[in-house]
Amino acid sequence: MRECCAELALQDDLAVVVITGAADLFAMGRARPPAEVSDGPMPERIAWLDSMRAAQSVAALPMPVIAALNGDATGHGLEIALAADLRVASESARIGAGSLSEMGFPFDGATQRLPRLIGPAFARDLLFTGRLLSAHEAHQIGLVNRVVPPAELNNAVSALAAAIAGAAPLASRFVKEATLAAGDLTLEQGLRLEADLSIILQSTADRAEGLQAFRDKRSPQFSGR
Repeated sequence: MRECCAELALQDDLAVVVITGAADLFAMGRARPPAEVSDGPMPERIAWLDSMRAAQSVAALPMPVIAALNGDATGHGLEIALAADLRVASESARIGAGSLSEMGFPFDGATQRLPRLIGPAFARDLLFTGRLLSAHEAHQIGLVNRVVPPAELNNAVSALAAAIAGAAPLASRFVKEATLAAGDLTLEQGLRLEADLSIILQSTADRAEGLQAFRDKRSPQFSGR
């Protein structure tokens, strides 16, 4: 997944990425280090942990990322989903951080991204107890953006991806950059970043294409430049 994300990040004309699972499962469980690693020196344990992490590669993608939760997303599966920008869940999906005793301690972002998304109280609840939420319960606390019947998931995700892709790709990337930075900046700093990105967009080919398409009363053909 890290290698795939590295390749996707270089594609300037790519407007949106969708991540989903196979059959009726998104991803669940959490790998544990083998005995020779867990009993070995600290550098080996750190190296093993780093080799298992994938969420940051997803989060670092410059374009919007949708996680299509076609089934259960638990443990490491939830951490991958949290690294996406939007989450669309099938009604049949169950979502949770996983039991600390059964799946072990999170290592790919759950303790950091979960409270930022749903607040510390709900995050601690899920992390302490390991309980599973239904898709609708996850939607109620803001963990997922949309919930649809299983048979409609592909169409709903395709429509969402098309709506994102229909906008100027560069503008969508800038929206992602600004909103991700918002949690680490003061309001004044964030507004300055927003203004700077807006000014940069004024000189892009996509803005000129958008204006021309409006004048011509046609759909714009954005290039991501």
